[in-house]
Amino acid sequence: MNYNKNNPLKVATVCSGYDSMCLAFDRLKETYPDFDYDLVLWSEFDPESTQPLEKQPAVIAHNALFPQWANRNLGDMTKIDWASQPDFDLLFYSTPCQSISQAGLQHGFTEGSGTRSSIIWHIRDAVKAKKPKYLILENVRAMVSQKFIGVFNLWRNELDKLGYANFAQILDSKNYGIPQHRERIFLVSIRIDDEEPRFHFPVGFPLELCLLDMLEDNVDEKFFLNDDMLARFCERSLEVEENNEIDNDDEFDFSLQEDAECLRGG
Repeated sequence: MNYNKNNPLKVATVCSGYDSMCLAFDRLKETYPDFDYDLVLWSEFDPESTQPLEKQPAVIAHNALFPQWANRNLGDMTKIDWASQPDFDLLFYSTPCQSISQAGLQHGFTEGSGTRSSIIWHIRDAVKAKKPKYLILENVRAMVSQKFIGVFNLWRNELDKLGYANFAQILDSKNYGIPQHRERIFLVSIRIDDEEPRFHFPVGFPLELCLLDMLEDNVDEKFFLNDDMLARFCERSLEVEENNEIDNDDEFDFSLQEDAECLRGG
């Protein structure tokens, strides 16, 4: 299907933050002027904040970037009545990483565990109610580490049962023009209609920039980590290394035997 100004791609995002997905779509529109999209709903909510929803930092950032959609924030994604919401073609869900990340306590995202990351299982309600054509998950690499690959595969199997073909790969920003080693797992799910869907992740390209090209000359000290925070990060990194919590791509490929060709980038 072609998405254009007369038939825009209808997008929904949850755990939206400031919606980098929409920033990417705006860049896409610059390259392909006929393309267009509409953010039909988004969901951003900080359960630990004491501020009203509209005064929470991520919501303020989103509304500053996309004021035209300020009134479409549904707040807490776990309480959305999906059946009453407009249809959409694409659901982007970058659910919380705090319970998965190596920088956190790694309590996991098992269904029913009550961790922040376990709210991913509420996505099932959205998929059942709306059956969007496309789903995209983005999260930290640790989601497919040896510690959590079993839960990741349970989620993937859940999408299989809901009628989706699933394609997973770890992407690193340094292979796509950004001088930062930042690995993330992406899971692209395409609803199976008449034909079995096909999907290929973008091929990386040589990096032409270095970190110095990206740095600002004058940066306020408030943006730097203090000594205590640096010490905690160093201690956590040593713990991860001692506990062998860092996995290589071979282990990821072995754990996801299906779509092995996709996972190798072939």
